[in-house]
Amino acid sequence: MDRETRLWLIRHAPVDGPRGVIHAPDAPADLSDAAAFASLQVRLPAHARAVCSPARRTRETAVKLGLTATEDDAFREQDFGDWTGRRHSEIEAELGAAAYRAFWQSPGSNRPPRGESFADQIARARAGLARLPAGDVVLVVHSGTIRAILAIALELAPELALRFVIDPLSLTRIDRLPNAWRVVAVNGR
Repeated sequence: MDRETRLWLIRHAPVDGPRGVIHAPDAPADLSDAAAFASLQVRLPAHARAVCSPARRTRETAVKLGLTATEDDAFREQDFGDWTGRRHSEIEAELGAAAYRAFWQSPGSNRPPRGESFADQIARARAGLARLPAGDVVLVVHSGTIRAILAIALELAPELALRFVIDPLSLTRIDRLPNAWRVVAVNGR
């Protein structure tokens, strides 16, 4: 019996919208990079279970990859509360440069107004991982979700996990073994 879970973590395609915005869950994906999609498709295991966040961009990316993914709220992006849909420059102007910088000095534990911290996202992702079966599982999710899973696998403090670069349409591979984790690759293209 297969007791390990092989996670194939894909960050969604780039958002089809303005840069510098904290995008809402309904932001669409830019699905125009046919070469990147083709490269990912050939690397994914056949007959894997597929899961995505409820965000439009993850659902669209999963469909473009030919996956029939189940939505799971545990794998959604960090909730930025009142900052969702706004530009970073607008938030900085509203708060003042010093207050805005202070938030980002401890982004792992600070919460935006009516939002959640990255530490909260890690806890949510941990609960989602606990429900995943053994075998191959493809997760089409967000950069924050992948960083959260890396934090769990590597037992990292939230601030340290935020140092990982996770590009759109990249592949991160992590195995959950019976009593340990194995990181196979991060941010592969």
